[in-house]
Order: sequence, then C-alpha cells, then structure tokens
Amino acid sequence: MIPLFLAATIAFAPTDGLPAKAPRSVGMSAERLGAIDRVVARGLRAGGYPGAAVVVGRKGAAVWQKGFGRLDWSSSSEAVIPESSIYDLASLTKVIGTTTALMVLYDEGRIHLEDPVSKYVPGFSGGWKDSVTLRHLLTHRSGLPAGRDLWRIAQSPTDARQMVIDTQLECRPGQCYIYSDLGADLLGFVVEAVSGQSLDGFLAERVFTPLGMTDTFFRPADSLRTRIAPTEVTPPRGYPLRGEVHDENAYTLGGVAGHAGLFSTTADLAVFAQMMLNGGVYNGTRIVADSTVRLFTTRAAGTRALGWDTCDSDGGCGFYLSERAYGHTGFTGTSIWIDPDREMFVILLTNRVHAARARQPAKVISDVRADLADAAALAVTDGPDGVLAWPASFRADRAVGWNRPTRALRSRHSRGAGSSRRKSRHSTVSRAKKAALQKSHAKKSSIKSSSAKKSASKSAPKKSSARKRP
Repeated sequence: MIPLFLAATIAFAPTDGLPAKAPRSVGMSAERLGAIDRVVARGLRAGGYPGAAVVVGRKGAAVWQKGFGRLDWSSSSEAVIPESSIYDLASLTKVIGTTTALMVLYDEGRIHLEDPVSKYVPGFSGGWKDSVTLRHLLTHRSGLPAGRDLWRIAQSPTDARQMVIDTQLECRPGQCYIYSDLGADLLGFVVEAVSGQSLDGFLAERVFTPLGMTDTFFRPADSLRTRIAPTEVTPPRGYPLRGEVHDENAYTLGGVAGHAGLFSTTADLAVFAQMMLNGGVYNGTRIVADSTVRLFTTRAAGTRALGWDTCDSDGGCGFYLSERAYGHTGFTGTSIWIDPDREMFVILLTNRVHAARARQPAKVISDVRADLADAAALAVTDGPDGVLAWPASFRADRAVGWNRPTRALRSRHSRGAGSSRRKSRHSTVSRAKKAALQKSHAKKSSIKSSSAKKSASKSAPKKSSARKRP
C-alpha cells in the first residue's frame, strides 16, 4: 500500500520530459531538499489539501519530483503521481497559456505592446477604453475591475464574452493597479483575433504539442477523469467538479478563458519551465526568442512583469529567490517560480479547494508555497553567495494561523505583547532596585506576580470592545 503522505517518487524518463539527475550532480543538496517532504506533509496533515505534486529542476534536469497524498480525501482514491496526475491550474493559465501565446505573436511582429486593445477587439472602445493598451492589460494597469459575476448573468459563452468587453473601467489606464481576470480574458480575445484560431487551438498547435506537453489542455477528455484531481464539492453548478474548470467565469466562457481553464501535470510544466530558462527553446524546438523571454519576464510596473509576476519576498516565492525570479500562483493551490540566476524552477500543484479540512487552507497553501521556494533556493550549493544559512524553522513548522481559531491567535499575540512589555520594563529597572529585589526571593516573587497581573489586566480586551469585534 502507498503511504498517505508520500504517495509516489517518480523520475522522468528522458522521452517523457526532463531527465532525472541526482541533486549533487547539478549543485544542490539532497539533504536540504528533503525539507520539502516535511513541509508538504505538514500541509497535508493539517488538512490544507488531500494531495500534492512537486518538482524542482535545475540546469536542465528534474532533481526532486514527488507526489504526496491522494487525489481526494478518500483512502481508496488514486495516489498522486507527479508525471501523470492532472490538476486544474487556475490562474497559472494566465502565464502558461495566454501570456505565452502573446509572446509568440509578439515574436512574429503580429502585435505590439503599445497597440490599443480596440485595434483587435473593436467593441472594447469609448472613453478611457480607447487608451488601454496590451501593455496595460499585461501589467494589470488597464483600470478594469478584478472580475464580474459572469456566471450569474450570462446565458451563454457569447453573452459572457460580451459582458467582459462591455465592462467599464474603474480608473484611468496606467493610473492604478488592479489584478484583473477580465484583463486576461481580453488578452485571450486578442490572441484569437490575431491568430484566427481559438485560444486552446493556438496554444496546442504553437506551444504544447511542439514541447511534447501531452497532458496540458483546456477541457480534458472524460477518459482522463481518473487521473484528474477533483476541486469544488459544492459549487454553484450544483455537482462536484472533476475535469471541469473550477473557476465559474471560465466555465461560463465555455471552459476556455484567458484567466483560467488549463489543466496540466508537473511533468509537463517542468518542460515548460525549462524552455523558459533556456531562453525560449527546448530539445531543439524554439517557441519564442530569448529576447522575448527576457522582455516578458522583466519587471515592467511595480512587481509585475508582462503577464508574469516577479519575486519580492511575498506572493509565495519565499525569501531567497533572486531579484530576477518570476512566476505565478493559482487559486486552486498551484504555483510556478523560475529563477534564471540559479537556473532553477520549483512547481507545486494541489487542489486545496477540494473540501479542505484546515480552518485556513489559504494560509496553509501560502506558507507551503513560500517554504518550497525557500527550500529549493537554500539547497543550491554552488550559487554566487555560497551556501546560505539554514533557517531555524520554516513557516510550515510553525503553522501559524493554520488551524487555531483567530480569537485564540489574537489572545496569544496579546500575551506575547504583554511579555515583551514586561521584559522591556525590567530591562530599565535601576541597579539599586535590582539589588534590592535579589535580597529577598519572596519579595522578588511577589513583585513578579504583581507585574504579571497588571500586564494581564492591560492585555485583556474590554467587554465593550469584544462585543464590537466581528
């Protein structure tokens, strides 16, 4: 029987994707990479997700690829197998799919970043919309809102598409940052208008098939159902989801959208990540120019690159990835981070939206993502900074906010603050008073007891404040 917390450890065969190599052969520590197992298993035991697939790659090889747990919470469920278990990528669709399609078109000179969106989607016009460019959409500075409940109103994919185009801006383009699914959808419409193909058709022909990414697609076939991790148990659609995109708006758009809808495996995504590290080429097949990769993955506005996000010690990339690292996360519990300075990538796929048992599954997945990136970076032994100091603990070791009630956490924080105040107060006590306190142990104990009571009294919330707390 396959253990629950470590379901599988499978290396790539060269014909299936990246070759497998021992960490030491590519300048990484297997012992340090072992922290990944502990981190992911802790998230699983805490109820953050029923299973996960992880792959770390460096210098053209997969060096740490493992599956943990199962596709769902049932003990009879299929174990996660990293080369074949398929996950809903959620917003990774924005970069693996939509952004890559735009990179191909940019490479061919068929689009320009300063082109107005209305040039390709004529209905998206009028007022401020006329000045929205492709660059604005790629950096989430178009002024479009984060999203709309298309699924509540639209009667068909055509209706949903028109609703996206008709959406009004919330601010003047370039003047505000709003992470927008609608902007990614519009970029998908641009790809279709320029290429004359559907978004899924264009990506299959120009990206996924040439790279041998045979398990990456929109709307997976029913025959693949047993390999696909389920997502929502009680969605608005009224039935458990498995093999259908989790995002309701993407589903309403027909299952193919610029912001969500792709499914894939860690094996396929490892090939994609290596193509990006290689400057747009993999196994002799060039997808885009190296200059295009650099352009789209370099910070362009705030922390955002073009389509991609960049690492700023937040957003799931941890503390140790380089300034040039780029990546993205997905709502279902997915993430990809690529560090060109270390020639390394780290990928995590989970279905944390599947009946998570943790009180705060979003906090669990946030910490696990960051810990994975940290463990991978810290495992590099031949980096320019040498071997970095190992932290005393990882976020997953502390599990702050994972399962304790918020009120309990707040109370504990208050006690900690009171302790700090006591320490500060004691540190400023005069030498004379310290000497006096040392003369009598009983007196010392009495003073400490009195101090603790006063601190506890100060820390305790007033009843009137407690009633106002939501």
